Amino acid sequence: MPEITLTTLVLLCLAAAAAGWIDAVVGGGGLLLLPALLLGLPHVPAAQVLGTNKAVAVVGTTGAAVTYVRKAPVQVGTAVRIGLTALAGSMTGAFFAAGISSEVLRPVIMVVLLGVAAFVLLRPSFGAAVPGAGEGGELTRARTVTAIVLVGGGIGFYDGLFGPGTGTFLVLALTAVLRLDLVTASANAKIVNVCTNAGALAMFAYQGTVLWQLAALMAVFNLAGGMAGAHMALRKGSGFVRGVLLVVVLSLVAKLGFDQWTG
Repeated sequence: MPEITLTTLVLLCLAAAAAGWIDAVVGGGGLLLLPALLLGLPHVPAAQVLGTNKAVAVVGTTGAAVTYVRKAPVQVGTAVRIGLTALAGSMTGAFFAAGISSEVLRPVIMVVLLGVAAFVLLRPSFGAAVPGAGEGGELTRARTVTAIVLVGGGIGFYDGLFGPGTGTFLVLALTAVLRLDLVTASANAKIVNVCTNAGALAMFAYQGTVLWQLAALMAVFNLAGGMAGAHMALRKGSGFVRGVLLVVVLSLVAKLGFDQWTG
């Protein structure tokens, strides 16, 4: 492990805890965790930063997923199928990533996110509890297939190709396609995230690009933050998740805008 000052280590652990909390509530914890690692480890190769990031994130995401499964109405089978499709989509996206310029994608994603923020603001009922959602029937099966193909494949492909905000996109897409409330969508999104994070971590581990000692320490804080975020989302409900969602979406727009104009 590279030389890290005690101050940097403490700040990285605090960032891991905050990222776990954000990711558990509405996704997007990587928006905090990855930049923190890049700033705290400026002389470490990018591949090792990315691998360490995944090793930390998968622990917090798993803890949040377990918390949700125990206390929320999670469609585990559907979420796992979406997750496996997302894993395949992510690998495909990563294959094409070398030929795609992030400078081209950033403005497109910014416009999409601004549209999402406007939609959530103008539609207060979006993500509210839907009586009868998730019941059986042909329409529900059709929505499930749509979620597996479009949400799993499409967002998984985006995750491998570009990445920022994947967890947030998962929550939004699952809310819209499966007609879930935001809390239930967050719960299902965590299972999908576990699948994609585990797949990515396996590849990074195979390549030997994970700082395991640092990742193990940060993962403890990420796990605590993730479980705390899941408990808070379950306790406070969809209105709370909606507020955090707007903050995360607008923060992602600001981050992408900053990267676009300074990159």
